[in-house]
Amino acid sequence: MMARRAPLRLAVAGAGLIGRAHVERIHDHDDCLLAGVADPSPVAADVARAAGVPLFEELSTLLDALRPDGVILATPNALHVPGALHCIERGIPVLVEKPVADTLDDAHRLASAAAAARVPVLVGHHRRHSRVLETARAVIASGRLGRIVAVNGSATFHKPAGYFRDGPWRTRSGGGPILINLVHEIDNLRMLLGEVAQVQAMSSNAARGFEVEDTAAIGLRFRSGALGTFLLSDTAASARSWEQTSGENTAYDRHADEDCYIIAGDRGSLNVPTMRLFTTVGEPSWWSPMTTQVLERNVGDPLARQLAHFCAVIRGDDEPRVSAADAARTLRVTLSVAESARRGGVPVRID
Repeated sequence: MMARRAPLRLAVAGAGLIGRAHVERIHDHDDCLLAGVADPSPVAADVARAAGVPLFEELSTLLDALRPDGVILATPNALHVPGALHCIERGIPVLVEKPVADTLDDAHRLASAAAAARVPVLVGHHRRHSRVLETARAVIASGRLGRIVAVNGSATFHKPAGYFRDGPWRTRSGGGPILINLVHEIDNLRMLLGEVAQVQAMSSNAARGFEVEDTAAIGLRFRSGALGTFLLSDTAASARSWEQTSGENTAYDRHADEDCYIIAGDRGSLNVPTMRLFTTVGEPSWWSPMTTQVLERNVGDPLARQLAHFCAVIRGDDEPRVSAADAARTLRVTLSVAESARRGGVPVRID
């Protein structure tokens, strides 16, 4: 019988909403344990005390004191690249929360550093680990929808006032829903439909009046020729968001009859995440009948699956599912959306 491997010692930098979510999943995972927390905020002391681990104000101090096997960076966006570079310099694998960076230059700098040092960097686009989206991708790849021609997407939800009180950085440049939330959706669409060739967007901050946007309307052209529309708002009393429809995170109010994506081909369409599949019978025509089928939904916790994957990456058993270079492509599209909106809806091509 093979001896059981010792659990990996992981550190978490950032004790905010997503950082605490990672701490919870480390606690529940057999292959790793929490070694320490790095965060200068008052709430971090409570998180570290509850977990029974040391607290450090600076990530670099934690790295030198504990030498963990891996680090999860759940810090504000502007600290992602500096924190990841600290880890790379010490040869420590790192899971960087999305977006991988604030700027494309910084994302490329991180990708280059990781490649040169041969230190694994996994980016936290955790929906790449969603069983629902894996099923949707398989349906599209099977050809059952025919040639994909269009996608309609939505991420409309309402963030509470406390979300901004707890993280004032979310009211300033780089902290709006385009970089925090749309970056997830762009990554999902790249996963499902391939690369984006052009975007066009309008945004508004009229509801909250913050420095950052609260609502955006986006048009997309994919390299395949398919077109897409996407509506984003973090001040909309609506349930058409991934969190509120997929059932993958039980902390959110659930509306199982709503969809976030409608993916249409010339032979059929798929509603996600209800997984309602519509296919044509005979020659496609609006006069012809369509069959309706609800595909089996295998729901799991993508964050837990991502953590298991990160452990495998640290041990050398797997390659990062989302590398820094891959995440940079998602960031490029997302930043192009922000650029188009800033320029009043001017189309921006993605080279």
